[in-house]
Amino acid sequence: MPEDLTKETFLKKVFNYEINKEWKFEGDLPCVIDFWAPWCGPCRMVAPVMEELSIELAGKVNFYKINTDVEQELGSAFGIRSIPSLLFVPKEGQPKMAVGALPKETLRKAIEEELLTVQAK
Repeated sequence: MPEDLTKETFLKKVFNYEINKEWKFEGDLPCVIDFWAPWCGPCRMVAPVMEELSIELAGKVNFYKINTDVEQELGSAFGIRSIPSLLFVPKEGQPKMAVGALPKETLRKAIEEELLTVQAK
């Protein structure tokens, strides 16, 4: 199950933007963060896909959710203008954003390419 993040848990598990100016990932595993809101129809379509992938990829990728209505500071920190927005965070390198409700296979392919493939240096 994707874990709901608050600002406090985000700073510990993903990125402490209060201390670091440059991107510095704090997590042990790459992660996908779903920026969503309860009133958003497409967000409700993404939620079960995220749950399925969190089970299938357990131990390889962490899945998180951020309710942008509650955690407005996190939404603005990443310039979230439309939801759902998915942030793909590799262990090394810069995170990448995808906007919109992606089908499961598209999402799985993005996770495998962005997070599970060791990038050639």
